[in-house]
Amino acid sequence: MKKHLFGKTLSELKNIVRSYNLPEFTAKQTAKWLYNKDISEISEMSDLSKKAREALSLHFDVGLIPPVSVQTSVDGTKKYLFKVGNHYIESAYIPNDDRATLCVSSQAGCKYACEFCMTGKQGFQAHLSANEILNQIKSIPEFKQLTNIVFMGMGEPFDNLDEVLKSTEIMTSDYGFAWSPKRITVSTNGIIAGLERYLNESTCHLAVSIHSPFEDERTKIMPVQQKNPISEVLNIIKNHHFGRQRRISFEYIMFKNFNDSLKHADKLAELVSGFWARVNLIRYHEIPGTNLQGCDHKSMEKFRDRLNAKGITATIRASRGQDIDAACGLLSTKELIKK
Repeated sequence: MKKHLFGKTLSELKNIVRSYNLPEFTAKQTAKWLYNKDISEISEMSDLSKKAREALSLHFDVGLIPPVSVQTSVDGTKKYLFKVGNHYIESAYIPNDDRATLCVSSQAGCKYACEFCMTGKQGFQAHLSANEILNQIKSIPEFKQLTNIVFMGMGEPFDNLDEVLKSTEIMTSDYGFAWSPKRITVSTNGIIAGLERYLNESTCHLAVSIHSPFEDERTKIMPVQQKNPISEVLNIIKNHHFGRQRRISFEYIMFKNFNDSLKHADKLAELVSGFWARVNLIRYHEIPGTNLQGCDHKSMEKFRDRLNAKGITATIRASRGQDIDAACGLLSTKELIKK
Protein backbone atom coordinates (compact mmCIF):
# COMPACT_ATOMS: atom_id res chain seq x y z
CA MET A 1 0.00 0.00 0.00
CA LYS A 2 1.30 3.45 -0.90
CA LYS A 3 2.01 6.03 1.80
CA HIS A 4 0.43 9.49 1.76
CA LEU A 5 2.38 12.70 1.06
CA PHE A 6 -0.40 14.98 2.32
CA GLY A 7 0.22 15.51 6.03
CA LYS A 8 4.01 15.41 5.77
CA THR A 9 5.94 18.34 7.24
CA LEU A 10 8.61 20.07 5.18
CA SER A 11 11.36 18.28 7.10
CA GLU A 12 9.70 14.93 6.37
CA LEU A 13 9.39 15.82 2.69
CA LYS A 14 13.09 16.76 2.61
CA ASN A 15 13.98 13.34 4.02
CA ILE A 16 11.84 11.68 1.37
CA VAL A 17 13.38 13.54 -1.59
CA ARG A 18 16.90 12.90 -0.24
CA SER A 19 16.16 9.18 -0.13
CA TYR A 20 15.50 9.34 -3.89
CA ASN A 21 18.58 11.50 -4.57
CA LEU A 22 16.38 14.36 -5.71
CA PRO A 23 17.29 18.05 -5.26
CA GLU A 24 16.25 19.41 -1.85
CA PHE A 25 14.13 22.16 -3.45
CA THR A 26 11.82 19.38 -4.66
CA ALA A 27 10.49 19.19 -1.09
CA LYS A 28 9.31 22.83 -1.16
CA GLN A 29 7.79 22.36 -4.60
CA THR A 30 5.93 19.30 -3.35
CA ALA A 31 4.68 21.13 -0.25
CA LYS A 32 3.35 23.95 -2.43
CA TRP A 33 1.31 21.47 -4.48
CA LEU A 34 0.04 19.60 -1.44
CA TYR A 35 -1.04 22.58 0.64
CA ASN A 36 -1.61 25.48 -1.77
CA LYS A 37 -3.07 23.77 -4.83
CA ASP A 38 -6.02 21.54 -5.62
CA ILE A 39 -4.56 18.29 -6.92
CA SER A 40 -5.32 14.61 -6.46
CA GLU A 41 -2.34 13.00 -8.24
CA ILE A 42 1.43 13.44 -7.99
CA SER A 43 1.50 13.55 -11.81
CA GLU A 44 -0.25 16.95 -11.59
CA MET A 45 2.80 18.53 -9.90
CA SER A 46 3.87 20.05 -13.18
CA ASP A 47 7.03 21.91 -12.06
CA LEU A 48 8.58 18.75 -10.60
CA SER A 49 10.93 16.91 -12.91
CA LYS A 50 9.67 13.75 -14.57
CA LYS A 51 12.21 11.80 -12.52
CA ALA A 52 10.85 13.31 -9.29
CA ARG A 53 7.22 12.58 -10.16
CA GLU A 54 8.01 9.00 -11.13
CA ALA A 55 10.13 8.41 -8.03
CA LEU A 56 7.51 9.80 -5.66
CA SER A 57 4.64 8.01 -7.40
CA LEU A 58 6.40 4.69 -6.93
CA HIS A 59 5.74 4.59 -3.18
CA PHE A 60 3.41 7.54 -2.45
CA ASP A 61 0.07 9.04 -3.39
CA VAL A 62 -1.35 12.46 -2.47
CA GLY A 63 -3.67 10.92 0.11
CA LEU A 64 -6.82 13.07 0.13
CA ILE A 65 -9.97 11.08 0.84
CA PRO A 66 -13.51 12.55 0.59
CA PRO A 67 -16.07 12.12 3.38
CA VAL A 68 -18.40 9.15 3.08
CA SER A 69 -21.49 11.13 4.09
CA VAL A 70 -22.71 14.51 5.27
CA GLN A 71 -25.69 15.63 7.35
CA THR A 72 -26.91 19.20 6.88
CA SER A 73 -28.84 21.12 9.51
CA VAL A 74 -31.46 23.79 8.87
CA ASP A 75 -29.06 26.30 10.49
CA GLY A 76 -26.29 25.50 7.96
CA THR A 77 -24.22 23.28 10.25
CA LYS A 78 -22.82 20.20 8.48
CA LYS A 79 -21.67 16.96 10.07
CA TYR A 80 -19.12 15.11 7.93
CA LEU A 81 -18.36 11.42 8.39
CA PHE A 82 -14.99 10.00 7.29
CA LYS A 83 -13.88 6.38 7.10
CA VAL A 84 -10.36 5.89 8.46
CA GLY A 85 -9.20 2.30 8.08
CA ASN A 86 -11.89 0.26 9.83
CA HIS A 87 -13.01 3.23 11.93
CA TYR A 88 -15.24 6.26 11.51
CA ILE A 89 -14.57 9.84 12.57
CA GLU A 90 -16.56 13.05 12.45
CA SER A 91 -15.98 16.72 11.85
CA ALA A 92 -18.52 19.54 12.05
CA TYR A 93 -18.67 22.62 9.81
CA ILE A 94 -20.28 25.57 11.63
CA PRO A 95 -20.93 28.77 9.63
CA ASN A 96 -21.79 31.91 11.60
CA ASP A 97 -22.01 35.36 10.01
CA ASP A 98 -18.42 36.20 8.95
CA ARG A 99 -16.91 33.09 10.58
CA ALA A 100 -16.77 29.49 9.37
CA THR A 101 -15.43 27.04 11.94
CA LEU A 102 -14.52 23.41 11.46
CA CYS A 103 -14.45 21.15 14.50
CA VAL A 104 -12.00 18.31 13.80
CA SER A 105 -11.24 14.96 15.42
CA SER A 106 -7.81 13.83 16.61
CA GLN A 107 -8.66 10.20 17.42
CA ALA A 108 -11.17 7.51 16.54
CA GLY A 109 -12.91 6.92 19.83
CA CYS A 110 -11.44 8.01 23.17
CA LYS A 111 -10.15 6.20 26.24
CA TYR A 112 -11.15 8.81 28.83
CA ALA A 113 -14.82 7.78 29.08
CA CYS A 114 -16.40 11.07 30.12
CA GLU A 115 -19.96 10.34 31.24
CA PHE A 116 -21.52 12.91 28.91
CA CYS A 117 -19.58 12.00 25.75
CA MET A 118 -20.69 9.51 23.09
CA THR A 119 -17.13 9.24 21.74
CA GLY A 120 -15.93 8.14 25.18
CA LYS A 121 -18.55 5.40 25.22
CA GLN A 122 -16.97 3.98 22.03
CA GLY A 123 -13.65 3.48 23.81
CA PHE A 124 -10.28 4.14 22.19
CA GLN A 125 -9.87 2.81 18.64
CA ALA A 126 -6.99 4.62 16.94
CA HIS A 127 -4.82 7.73 16.87
CA LEU A 128 -5.30 9.81 13.74
CA SER A 129 -2.24 10.70 11.67
CA ALA A 130 -1.56 14.25 10.55
CA ASN A 131 -2.84 13.13 7.14
CA GLU A 132 -6.15 12.01 8.66
CA ILE A 133 -6.50 15.17 10.74
CA LEU A 134 -5.72 17.56 7.88
CA ASN A 135 -7.80 15.54 5.42
CA GLN A 136 -10.90 16.57 7.39
CA ILE A 137 -10.02 20.17 6.57
CA LYS A 138 -8.78 20.03 2.98
CA SER A 139 -11.29 17.51 1.59
CA ILE A 140 -14.54 19.34 2.40
CA PRO A 141 -16.12 21.72 -0.14
CA GLU A 142 -15.95 24.61 2.35
CA PHE A 143 -12.17 24.45 2.82
CA LYS A 144 -11.50 27.86 1.27
CA GLN A 145 -14.22 29.50 3.38
CA LEU A 146 -12.83 28.28 6.72
CA THR A 147 -11.78 30.97 9.18
CA ASN A 148 -11.21 28.84 12.30
CA ILE A 149 -10.25 25.31 13.30
CA VAL A 150 -11.07 23.82 16.70
CA PHE A 151 -9.75 20.47 17.92
CA MET A 152 -12.98 19.67 19.78
CA GLY A 153 -14.17 16.63 17.85
CA MET A 154 -13.59 12.98 18.66
CA GLY A 155 -10.67 12.11 20.92
CA GLU A 156 -8.29 13.85 23.32
CA PRO A 157 -5.76 15.94 21.33
CA PHE A 158 -3.06 15.77 24.04
CA ASP A 159 -3.25 11.98 23.91
CA ASN A 160 -2.11 12.20 20.27
CA LEU A 161 0.07 15.28 20.61
CA ASP A 162 2.79 14.40 18.07
CA GLU A 163 0.30 14.25 15.20
CA VAL A 164 -1.71 17.23 16.46
CA LEU A 165 1.43 19.39 16.60
CA LYS A 166 2.48 18.17 13.18
CA SER A 167 -0.95 19.20 11.87
CA THR A 168 -0.83 22.66 13.43
CA GLU A 169 2.72 23.15 12.09
CA ILE A 170 1.48 22.49 8.55
CA MET A 171 -1.54 24.74 9.06
CA THR A 172 0.54 27.68 10.31
CA SER A 173 3.81 27.35 8.34
CA ASP A 174 4.67 29.35 5.23
CA TYR A 175 5.16 26.10 3.33
CA GLY A 176 1.70 24.89 4.45
CA PHE A 177 -1.64 26.69 4.75
CA ALA A 178 0.13 29.79 6.18
CA TRP A 179 -2.72 30.44 8.62
CA SER A 180 -2.31 32.51 11.77
CA PRO A 181 -2.13 30.43 14.98
CA LYS A 182 -4.97 32.67 16.20
CA ARG A 183 -7.28 30.75 13.87
CA ILE A 184 -6.67 27.46 15.69
CA THR A 185 -7.81 26.27 19.13
CA VAL A 186 -6.79 22.95 20.67
CA SER A 187 -9.05 21.63 23.42
CA THR A 188 -8.09 19.27 26.25
CA ASN A 189 -9.67 17.55 29.23
CA GLY A 190 -6.49 18.50 31.07
CA ILE A 191 -3.83 15.92 30.29
CA ILE A 192 -0.89 17.15 32.35
CA ALA A 193 1.69 15.06 30.47
CA GLY A 194 0.96 16.95 27.25
CA LEU A 195 0.05 20.37 28.60
CA GLU A 196 3.51 21.87 29.18
CA ARG A 197 4.77 20.52 25.89
CA TYR A 198 1.83 22.05 24.03
CA LEU A 199 2.27 25.39 25.78
CA ASN A 200 5.97 25.45 24.85
CA GLU A 201 5.80 24.07 21.32
CA SER A 202 2.67 25.72 19.95
CA THR A 203 1.34 29.25 19.83
CA CYS A 204 -2.23 28.21 18.99
CA HIS A 205 -5.06 28.93 21.41
CA LEU A 206 -5.91 26.59 24.29
CA ALA A 207 -9.30 25.46 25.58
CA VAL A 208 -9.65 23.47 28.82
CA SER A 209 -12.77 21.45 29.64
CA ILE A 210 -13.77 21.91 33.29
CA HIS A 211 -17.51 20.99 33.57
CA SER A 212 -17.43 21.12 37.37
CA PRO A 213 -15.31 23.27 39.70
CA PHE A 214 -15.59 20.68 42.50
CA GLU A 215 -12.97 17.97 42.12
CA ASP A 216 -15.02 15.10 43.60
CA GLU A 217 -17.95 15.99 41.36
CA ARG A 218 -15.72 16.39 38.31
CA THR A 219 -14.33 12.90 38.95
CA LYS A 220 -17.87 11.43 38.69
CA ILE A 221 -18.28 12.61 35.11
CA MET A 222 -14.62 12.87 34.04
CA PRO A 223 -12.42 9.97 35.24
CA VAL A 224 -9.41 11.89 33.85
CA GLN A 225 -9.66 14.05 36.99
CA GLN A 226 -8.21 11.25 39.15
CA LYS A 227 -4.72 11.50 37.65
CA ASN A 228 -5.01 15.01 36.22
CA PRO A 229 -6.57 17.25 38.90
CA ILE A 230 -8.01 20.41 37.41
CA SER A 231 -6.29 22.49 40.13
CA GLU A 232 -2.90 21.22 38.96
CA VAL A 233 -3.81 21.81 35.32
CA LEU A 234 -4.72 25.42 36.07
CA ASN A 235 -1.53 25.97 38.08
CA ILE A 236 0.58 24.89 35.09
CA ILE A 237 -1.30 27.31 32.85
CA LYS A 238 -1.10 30.11 35.40
CA ASN A 239 2.69 29.74 35.63
CA HIS A 240 3.14 29.87 31.87
CA HIS A 241 3.73 33.26 30.27
CA PHE A 242 0.98 34.06 27.79
CA GLY A 243 1.23 36.85 25.28
CA ARG A 244 -1.87 38.82 24.42
CA GLN A 245 -1.98 37.10 21.03
CA ARG A 246 -2.79 33.74 22.63
CA ARG A 247 -6.19 33.06 24.15
CA ILE A 248 -7.25 30.63 26.86
CA SER A 249 -10.86 29.56 27.20
CA PHE A 250 -12.60 27.30 29.69
CA GLU A 251 -15.37 25.01 28.46
CA TYR A 252 -18.27 24.31 30.81
CA ILE A 253 -21.14 22.06 29.73
CA MET A 254 -24.17 22.74 31.93
CA PHE A 255 -26.15 19.80 33.30
CA LYS A 256 -29.54 20.14 34.99
CA ASN A 257 -29.40 19.80 38.79
CA PHE A 258 -25.75 18.73 38.65
CA ASN A 259 -23.41 21.67 37.99
CA ASP A 260 -25.78 24.56 37.30
CA SER A 261 -26.23 26.14 40.76
CA LEU A 262 -24.96 29.56 41.79
CA LYS A 263 -22.71 27.71 44.24
CA HIS A 264 -21.02 26.17 41.20
CA ALA A 265 -20.76 29.58 39.54
CA ASP A 266 -19.10 31.06 42.62
CA LYS A 267 -16.58 28.21 42.86
CA LEU A 268 -15.85 28.35 39.12
CA ALA A 269 -15.23 32.10 39.36
CA GLU A 270 -12.78 31.44 42.20
CA LEU A 271 -11.04 28.72 40.18
CA VAL A 272 -10.48 30.76 37.00
CA SER A 273 -9.90 34.20 38.50
CA GLY A 274 -6.59 35.75 37.50
CA PHE A 275 -6.65 34.31 33.99
CA TRP A 276 -6.99 36.41 30.86
CA ALA A 277 -9.64 34.00 29.67
CA ARG A 278 -13.25 33.40 28.71
CA VAL A 279 -15.67 30.82 30.08
CA ASN A 280 -17.86 29.25 27.39
CA LEU A 281 -21.11 27.90 28.80
CA ILE A 282 -22.32 25.07 26.60
CA ARG A 283 -25.79 23.60 26.25
CA TYR A 284 -25.71 19.81 26.58
CA HIS A 285 -26.69 17.67 23.58
CA GLU A 286 -28.19 14.66 25.34
CA ILE A 287 -26.99 11.17 24.47
CA PRO A 288 -28.26 7.67 25.31
CA GLY A 289 -26.79 5.75 28.23
CA THR A 290 -26.53 8.55 30.81
CA ASN A 291 -28.85 10.26 33.30
CA LEU A 292 -27.33 13.67 32.62
CA GLN A 293 -29.76 16.21 31.20
CA GLY A 294 -29.38 19.57 29.57
CA CYS A 295 -29.91 22.76 31.54
CA ASP A 296 -32.63 25.28 30.64
CA HIS A 297 -31.64 28.62 29.11
CA LYS A 298 -32.84 30.71 32.06
CA SER A 299 -30.54 28.83 34.46
CA MET A 300 -27.67 29.28 32.02
CA GLU A 301 -28.30 33.04 31.92
CA LYS A 302 -28.29 33.25 35.73
CA PHE A 303 -25.04 31.29 35.82
CA ARG A 304 -23.47 33.55 33.19
CA ASP A 305 -24.62 36.71 34.95
CA ARG A 306 -23.18 35.49 38.26
CA LEU A 307 -19.79 34.88 36.62
CA ASN A 308 -19.89 38.27 34.91
CA ALA A 309 -20.74 39.96 38.21
CA LYS A 310 -17.60 38.42 39.68
CA GLY A 311 -15.43 39.80 36.88
CA ILE A 312 -15.29 36.64 34.78
CA THR A 313 -15.99 36.98 31.06
CA ALA A 314 -18.59 34.32 30.34
CA THR A 315 -20.81 33.72 27.33
CA ILE A 316 -23.41 31.14 26.35
CA ARG A 317 -22.32 29.34 23.22
CA ALA A 318 -25.05 29.16 20.59
CA SER A 319 -26.36 25.64 20.13
CA ARG A 320 -26.04 24.41 16.54
CA GLY A 321 -27.15 21.40 14.52
CA GLN A 322 -29.98 20.38 16.83
CA ASP A 323 -31.87 18.61 14.03
CA ILE A 324 -28.93 16.37 13.10
CA ASP A 325 -26.59 14.13 15.15
CA ALA A 326 -25.17 17.16 16.93
CA ALA A 327 -23.49 15.45 19.88
CA CYS A 328 -19.95 14.42 19.04
CA GLY A 329 -19.72 10.68 18.41
CA LEU A 330 -23.37 10.00 17.61
CA LEU A 331 -22.92 9.76 13.85
CA SER A 332 -19.87 7.49 14.01
CA THR A 333 -21.50 5.33 16.69
CA LYS A 334 -24.39 4.64 14.31
CA GLU A 335 -21.91 3.42 11.71
CA LEU A 336 -20.15 1.21 14.26
CA ILE A 337 -23.48 -0.37 15.21
CA LYS A 338 -24.13 -1.23 11.56
CA LYS A 339 -20.91 -3.27 11.33
